[in-house]
Amino acid sequence: MIINKVPKSELACRLERFMREMDATYPAWEICAVTGSMSMYHLTGTICDGLLLIRRNQGSVLWVRRSYERSILESDFPDIRPMKNFRDLASQLASAGSHLPDTLYLDTAQATLEWHGLFSKHIPFTNILPADKVLLQARAVKSAYELDRIKRSGALAEHMLIEHLPKMINDTTTEATAVADLYALCVRNGHHGVSRFSMKNTDVTLGHICFGDNSLYPSVFNGASGSPGYSPAVPTLGSPVRTACAGDLIYADISLCVEGYHSDKTLIYSYKTGQPENVVAAHTHCLELQRHAAALLRPGAKPSEIYREVINMVLPEYKHCFMGAPNRTVPFIGHGVGLYIDELPIIARGFDAPLESGMTIALEPKIGLEGIGMVGSENTYLVTESGGISLTGECMEIIVI
Repeated sequence: MIINKVPKSELACRLERFMREMDATYPAWEICAVTGSMSMYHLTGTICDGLLLIRRNQGSVLWVRRSYERSILESDFPDIRPMKNFRDLASQLASAGSHLPDTLYLDTAQATLEWHGLFSKHIPFTNILPADKVLLQARAVKSAYELDRIKRSGALAEHMLIEHLPKMINDTTTEATAVADLYALCVRNGHHGVSRFSMKNTDVTLGHICFGDNSLYPSVFNGASGSPGYSPAVPTLGSPVRTACAGDLIYADISLCVEGYHSDKTLIYSYKTGQPENVVAAHTHCLELQRHAAALLRPGAKPSEIYREVINMVLPEYKHCFMGAPNRTVPFIGHGVGLYIDELPIIARGFDAPLESGMTIALEPKIGLEGIGMVGSENTYLVTESGGISLTGECMEIIVI
């Protein structure tokens, strides 16, 4: 029995919003193909080997190679049809007398060259234009259905990091076993088991739990923190040998998911003893920046202006290590959260589209202290008329465990 179907009315609203975004971005568009799993799930309520063809004036069809039976069971999308391959799809389109325009809009970041070669062999288009940004824009504002899942995810993250992770750390706990133990407990309490990024080649089990300055290790993805990982083949799980020593900072950055929807949260701990004044001062500064940025998360505010205002508040002594290890920083302070951990909007230069009510954004001001580790905070916020409301709890001081 399939539970937790996305309601048909929800799917209809999502498709309508996407088509409005396409009309605004590409006024002459006629047909769009969606192949990526998260965009497909967002618009149809299922993930399959196939493609969603969206026609501006002729309806939308989810064509499924595998598994048609599963898609029928778990999706209330109104038009789901089987296909064996692209040759079969071309034949079905031709038999229906369907005229195809010269230009196909496609989620080009998800469709591989191999996919395009097979597709265009049977269904040729003169031009291919990207629909990726439109797909992200269409789901930047969350519905009540989506917000319910993000709120549940955020509450779970807060509970796991405050109530349970501190009890899991002892003198023999390695970074890898801390991640494994926390992961198992999170899954038993509602985490859906995977953390998804839109960035290519980014495999994350749960997030980072780092001891000492391991959080400053060069990262394999575009984030403020890093980790040596389990090995060069698995650079994100956590070290299988590094244990916590008295006085170590413990950096925990995790993303939990409920029915597809993420939250993102970071807490900082100190093992067995408190931290010296310079570490506490840097961490406190990050909390001040986060609170200020959260207050600016209002409809109409521009992400680029929020970024500029917060960057101008960073104290001079932290400029070289704000949002990363010293002299190895990232140029943002926040990012949208939803079906991916990294979605629109981005709180960074160049992102000028105004915020809207219902957007969910992770703010993560952090400072990398050389030889010590990463301090700072991350919480996921809901954009409202009165400013950002945290869905993952409030900003936290360093917790001694």
